[in-house]
Amino acid sequence: MALVIHQASISSSSSLISQNHHHFSPKLPLKKLHHHNFNKHNSISQPKASLQELAGVLIFSAIPFTAVKLIANSPLGEKLQKRLQEQKFTAVKLSVERSKLSEIARNRSRWYGENRPRWLGPLPFEYPSHLRGQLPGDYGFDVAGLAKDPSSLQNYYNFEILHARWAMLGALGALIPEILDLSGTFHFAEPVWWRVVAIESFTVRNNVGQGDTLDYLGIPGFHLAGSQGIVVIAICQFLLMVGPEYARYCGIEALEPLGIFLPGDINYPGGILFDPLNLAEDPVAFEELKVKEMKNGRLAMVAWVGGISAYELVALFETVMDDIFLVASLNYRLKRCLDMNSRGPE
Repeated sequence: MALVIHQASISSSSSLISQNHHHFSPKLPLKKLHHHNFNKHNSISQPKASLQELAGVLIFSAIPFTAVKLIANSPLGEKLQKRLQEQKFTAVKLSVERSKLSEIARNRSRWYGENRPRWLGPLPFEYPSHLRGQLPGDYGFDVAGLAKDPSSLQNYYNFEILHARWAMLGALGALIPEILDLSGTFHFAEPVWWRVVAIESFTVRNNVGQGDTLDYLGIPGFHLAGSQGIVVIAICQFLLMVGPEYARYCGIEALEPLGIFLPGDINYPGGILFDPLNLAEDPVAFEELKVKEMKNGRLAMVAWVGGISAYELVALFETVMDDIFLVASLNYRLKRCLDMNSRGPE
């Protein structure tokens, strides 16, 4: 009897597991996909990339560096640099005058200085003295005292505005594919950002549905975000980001070998590349736009924390519910088996 019950329970659990494994849905979260992975050898195959694919990624990533170097050392680059030297004196003079006007506008704005809004509003609070309202979005919030050193304050501001812009771009990149897909303007293999991670992890690691590899930017055959796996994607992203990060580290003078002068600073370079609409022409409006950018950037960062946390909670909830369902199903089948055994043959 015990042997029969044991075999029945094993058969029931294996059938349930088999159903969960073969009926794969792209809508399942990443954790849920891994939770239902029961392959024959109980091992996860590592994604592999051919030498041609790796070489393609490296060549693609090296294009910006090579192009900049070639242009800077070419006769065209020398001509651009010569023209820049002729115009740089006037450009620097205009930049200094604009900085003075921005300082005046900042002193007159309600968003800066001692009379600026605070994060607790009208409630009484002893705000830190080292925050004097000189930077956009300064609401006197530094409960940990991290920015007492002026250099630390500037560094924290640089990091915050950088991450705020990344968060806003990421939020836009998460929404646009879904909007385009729902409106029928453009169809993606998978428009929902977190499902892309789930599909790729399940597909690449478990060798399931190899024909459903997602194409990068929706370009057929451009599998930078597909079959090569996360390691190759990380290498590509790293190489692509080295150039911009190096330029940011060197300062706004990094583009002068190409004959491009940026009149602003490290956070607001300005010029035709970073201010094509010439929004900095009006210093009063520009100082308010800085505050609005910081507000929206902080909101985007909080939104990403909330979105990822909600995803993790949903994945955890669905995994727990699947476990409860699996246990309940096994108990039900076991109870039926015991009832049938107690009644005996009819």
